[in-house]
Amino acid sequence: MSDIPKMFGSLVFNEDAMRERLPKDVYKSLKKTIEDGKELDINIANAVANAMKAWAIEKGATHFTHWFQPMTGITAEKHDSFITPAPNGHIIMDFSGKELIKGEPDASSFPSGGLRSTFEARGYTAWDPTSYAFIKDGSLCIPTAFCSYSGETLDKKTPLLRSIEVINKQALRVLKLFGNEDVKRVNPTVGPEQEYFLIDKELYKQRKDLMYCGRTLFGAMPPKGQELDDHYFGAIKPRIVAYMKELDEELWKLGILAKTKHNEVAPAQHELAPIFTTTNIATDHNQLTMEVMKKVADKHGLVCLLHEKPFEGVSGSGKHNNWSLSTDTGVNLLEPGKSPHENAQFLLFLVAVIKAVDEYQDLLRISVASAGNDNRLGANEAPPAIISMFLGDELNAVLDAIEHGKDYGGTEKQNMEVGVHVLPNFAKDTTDRNRTSPFAFTGNKFEFRSLGSSMSISCTNVMINTIVAESLCQFADELEGAKDFNKALNELIVRTIKEHKRIIFNGDGYSEEWKEEAKKRGLLNYATTVDALPHYLDDKNVKLFTKHKVYTKAELRSRTDILLNTYSKIIHIEGLTLVDMVKKDILPAITEYTKELSDTIIAKKAVDASIPVTVEKETLVLLSGLAESIYKENAILEKNINEADKHNGSEEELSAYYKDNVLKVMNDMRKYIDKAEYNTSTKCWKLPTYGDIIFRV
Repeated sequence: MSDIPKMFGSLVFNEDAMRERLPKDVYKSLKKTIEDGKELDINIANAVANAMKAWAIEKGATHFTHWFQPMTGITAEKHDSFITPAPNGHIIMDFSGKELIKGEPDASSFPSGGLRSTFEARGYTAWDPTSYAFIKDGSLCIPTAFCSYSGETLDKKTPLLRSIEVINKQALRVLKLFGNEDVKRVNPTVGPEQEYFLIDKELYKQRKDLMYCGRTLFGAMPPKGQELDDHYFGAIKPRIVAYMKELDEELWKLGILAKTKHNEVAPAQHELAPIFTTTNIATDHNQLTMEVMKKVADKHGLVCLLHEKPFEGVSGSGKHNNWSLSTDTGVNLLEPGKSPHENAQFLLFLVAVIKAVDEYQDLLRISVASAGNDNRLGANEAPPAIISMFLGDELNAVLDAIEHGKDYGGTEKQNMEVGVHVLPNFAKDTTDRNRTSPFAFTGNKFEFRSLGSSMSISCTNVMINTIVAESLCQFADELEGAKDFNKALNELIVRTIKEHKRIIFNGDGYSEEWKEEAKKRGLLNYATTVDALPHYLDDKNVKLFTKHKVYTKAELRSRTDILLNTYSKIIHIEGLTLVDMVKKDILPAITEYTKELSDTIIAKKAVDASIPVTVEKETLVLLSGLAESIYKENAILEKNINEADKHNGSEEELSAYYKDNVLKVMNDMRKYIDKAEYNTSTKCWKLPTYGDIIFRV
């Protein structure tokens, strides 16, 4: 297709499709439902369902499905055809408003974290009209929320929608204090940059660790890696160009604003970045993007790897969450502006984010916690596990001037009123970007760089929305009762800067000095998922989420248990995979080569006892020793995995056991395996190597 505007959104029941196919009164009623968040009248739902069905059938759809996002981190769908029996053995194609609004998938096999028993199977999906329906694989997909029979949320969409409402409510309170009566809604917006690897499908099939775990559990580095920086932004290979072209087209059909594509740092690594949109739609789109990436790769004889660290020794993959706040009048609230009024408003929203990040560092760390991401965070390729903020030299100087009562530029000024002389000429992007900072201000948005590439962006944005909403709520409570608004505003901003400036760090987040400095500042350093996740249930976090009705305490407990359980299961699968590969692939390869060496030594001595066999002997001794070490470590690993199966403790205790007794042994054993691979004949080492996988694409 060459007509991109015509192609874009062609598989989406969007505004254009609604206006074209719905009666005016139905369209207006639906729009009001979406904007006001009120329940949809069943008569309106029937009219929408009928129009949606007709549109979908014209596009070739035969089925419909409620498309939802359970706590697995991926999407789920149960497909029903439009077929309905008619007299005389005929059928009609039917789709009712009731079927549009609510579905009833079996919920028993989805993670619930103890919210329900396995035998309690009933679950409900409820249409989310704020995210457009679309067609995928011949089915009409209806974005929905997912909850249990008793009402507990079992998905990632529902809390996100709640958090969006919370920040809208609190931001409107603050905007009204500045006289912005025309603003009716504030939307958090997101643009998630997506990194990924593409490798050859046939090589992928030969590595059980890639198939079962999404990452390699061992692998010696080839002579060349990423040290020449020749892959980053380099010319894209023809095979990858073809893949990216089809990927863009498939995403555009689904209304996804795919904008940027390029080679990333590591060989075989790439990135796709969309234009930002509202957070709910951006989250749905990112889930779709990851799915489409994999499907298109398969058609091109490739496999798309979304694991955070598929290959040791080269950069892993992240997902940069570019977050901002925009009004329905078109104003970005994190745009500094040019007038004193805009400056003051910007500064208040800015310090609200600073306060939020400082007070809830733990929640931001929790939002990016996973077994895969633990392999990446703080590895000189991604931000450290210590949460901090980067503002840049100029904005930092502005805050310093405000804190110390000076004009921006250094002149002493007493009793300065915020916004009068501070920012009128402040420009975007006046300082370099800091890729080592987890939470960086980049002109008119914050870029949270710590997400793992395979993760849903939902949890992270639930956290950001809710913690910033809490700051805004506290600010509104204080300012709404102020007799002198400007004076109270100035005092509030100055006080917030003083109390929370410890979270601001513009230096090198990779340095050892920063770890020490962060410790002195009292910042948190949860190095692993197991360290971070239990703090989900800290009193202050429970109080935050229950206050704003984003989660109940039971829902928080369930999420904590699900995430810890998922961590344990991932390490369990990785451990079993490594045990299996050691027994069936690695030790046999070493044994074959050592036999070859032994046979060579015997053959040489049979010809002439004086022929040197130093090379063969030393290699034989080295590999025999490595094989012995691998064998012993593998036995320990297998024993520890079996012991884990008998573990009766809490999810927290079990995940700690896997970290200390399974993952640690795997990492120790890897050193022996990689050295053995490096010294074993290619003829005997039949598994695809790193050199094969990342350079043969």
